[in-house]
Amino acid sequence: MTTPTLSAQGLVKRYGRVTAIDGADFELFPGEVLAVVGDNGAGKSSLIKALSGAVIPDAGEIKVDGQTVHFKSPLDARHYGIETVYQDLAVAPALDIASNMFLGREKRRTDLFGQLFRKLDTAAMRADAQRILDELGINIKSITQPVETLSGGQRQGVAVARAAAFGTKAVIMDEPTAALGVAESGKVLDLINRIRERGLPVVLISHNMPHVFDIADRIHVHRLGKRVAVVSPKTHTMNQVVGLLTGALKIGENGEVEEVASAVHTGL
Repeated sequence: MTTPTLSAQGLVKRYGRVTAIDGADFELFPGEVLAVVGDNGAGKSSLIKALSGAVIPDAGEIKVDGQTVHFKSPLDARHYGIETVYQDLAVAPALDIASNMFLGREKRRTDLFGQLFRKLDTAAMRADAQRILDELGINIKSITQPVETLSGGQRQGVAVARAAAFGTKAVIMDEPTAALGVAESGKVLDLINRIRERGLPVVLISHNMPHVFDIADRIHVHRLGKRVAVVSPKTHTMNQVVGLLTGALKIGENGEVEEVASAVHTGL
C-alpha cells in the first residue's frame, strides 16, 4: 500500500467551547490533486492550518511520509517541504517578482560582499525565478516587474510558482480561483496540472464544484469538523458531493451514498 505523503489522524482543535476540528483524518498521496470541500464553518480551513503549521492541534498526529511530525509554526512545515498558497497570496506588491518568490529565502552572494556585507545575489534569484516560471508555463513580461503591476491571475501564478519552487512534499492552495475570471481560473487549473505532472501532490481547497470535478483525483468532504467521506469524481456526481457536505447524504456501511433519514423526514 502506498504511504501517504501527508496524513493526519484524529486531529482536534478547540477554541474555548468551540470545536473547530473534531477528530479529523486526512490523507494525501504522491502525485495527486486532492480537493477539500465543505460548507462555511465546516472546519476545513482549521484543518489546513494544522497541516501547514499555522495552528497547533490539541490532539491527534500529523505524518509526513509515514513519520510523525510536530509543527509549531509554518516554518516547520516548510522545513518538511510543505508549502501553502493562502487566499490573500501573501505577496509584497511593491517588490519585483523575483524578490517575492525568494521572500524570506533570499540568496546571498558567495563572494566577500556576500559573506561580510550579506549582499544579495539578485542576478541568481532573477535567473532562478525566470526558470521556474518558464517551467510552469507562466508568461510574465519581465521578471523585474513589481507584483502590483500584474493581473490577479499573474499574481496567483507568482504565488503558486513560489510554492512549487520550494515545496518538495506538497502544495496546499486555499481557494486559488475565488477572485479570478473564467480565463484566469483556467490558467490556474492548468498550473495545478503542471505541478501534478512534476510529481508534487496538491491540496485544493475550493467551493467551485466544476473546478473540483475538472481537476481533482479524489475529493475529501469535510463537515462539522471532520472528514465524512472521500469520493472520486469519476464514480460520484456533483449532486452527491453537495449532499454529503450539507448532511443530506452519507456514506453507508456498504460504501454507497445514501440518504440520511432525518433529512428525508424533514424534507431537506
